[in-house]
Amino acid sequence: MAGRIPQWRTSSYSGGGDCVEVAPLGNAIGVRDTKVVDSPTIALPPAAWAHLIARAGR
Repeated sequence: MAGRIPQWRTSSYSGGGDCVEVAPLGNAIGVRDTKVVDSPTIALPPAAWAHLIARAGR
């Protein structure tokens, strides 16, 4: 995805003041802090993202 700007959106799993944004990054899912636009990004493989979402719902 070189040269493409990620399309960040607020995760539907965020709530309250502790929100995260997510964006597709080619073969990974990017996660960053909503409140800090230039915050570090964590890039998770799709399987790890699915596992995180499954655990977050508990």
